[in-house]
Amino acid sequence: MSKRVLITDFFSNKQIKKHKKEEVELEITTIESKENTVIDDWSDFCKKHNFNKQEWLDSLSTEEKELLDIEIKYLHITWLAFLHKELTKSYFLNLKRFLNTQFSSKTIFPPINQIYTWSNLTPLPNIKCLILGQDPYHNLNQAHGLAFSVLEPTKPPPSLVNIYKTIKNDFPDFEVPDYKQLVKNGTPGGGNLTKWAKNGVLMLNAVLTVEAHKANSHAQKGWEQFTEQVIQKAIEYHSNDGFVIMAWGSPAQKRISKFNKILTENDHKFLILKTVHPSPLSAHKGFMTSKIFKTCNEWLSEHEKNKIDWGIIDGNEIK
Repeated sequence: MSKRVLITDFFSNKQIKKHKKEEVELEITTIESKENTVIDDWSDFCKKHNFNKQEWLDSLSTEEKELLDIEIKYLHITWLAFLHKELTKSYFLNLKRFLNTQFSSKTIFPPINQIYTWSNLTPLPNIKCLILGQDPYHNLNQAHGLAFSVLEPTKPPPSLVNIYKTIKNDFPDFEVPDYKQLVKNGTPGGGNLTKWAKNGVLMLNAVLTVEAHKANSHAQKGWEQFTEQVIQKAIEYHSNDGFVIMAWGSPAQKRISKFNKILTENDHKFLILKTVHPSPLSAHKGFMTSKIFKTCNEWLSEHEKNKIDWGIIDGNEIK
């Protein structure tokens, strides 16, 4: 039986700063499940877990409906089914009151309709791997609701470049996006990790919004408590089949340590891969030689789950 494994347990000294992006319409029609079957109707899921969205909406006060408008519209139904009680707690409603004042007077990233991209691209039942981030990117044309990911035409940030180098070390056939070549071809970008999210990689930041050009400006406002509930619900839901957890750097490792009890109770169901952060400040201390992406797929295969395709460029399948 497979054990819970810890890979190079280093600690980064500095938190990386992140940047942001403008509103682009979320286009989500169907989502692939763990078994690669297409699901666009989650009514059976809701029935199984005793969640009726309309009944829940009818139970909300007028103020709650106004405050939770974004969650009602954009939080995927599988996550809403497990998190709806969290949304009406006082800390979350206070967070939404704070955000309303921010959105009305300042530029906030990611755009409103992309705050919950992670939930729509990776429904709760589909998780194979959890990658923990910290704060959204805070400059224009960057953040879109997935940790470490940036939308076109943004160049891959330094941490993502190191992530690509690590994948290349694990899988020599991995094609690293060449930003200069993409620019020449008229298709600049190379940092969009949407493919991973659709493949079951939940890329979750601790904080889900930020004021433009002000890193950590929405820290300690309530997002951390909420995203810890996201992690808790994910672990509880997958207590029988598990998934891989990647904790890069001390902030992510401290967050995961809060779930030691439940993870210990399910000791053979989850693989925890700890390493330093891929930031240029710390990646050279073991991240790029950690073999985390290869180890992740080996574990998934051993547990009869589909491997994750880590490829970014179309046609470059990396498993």
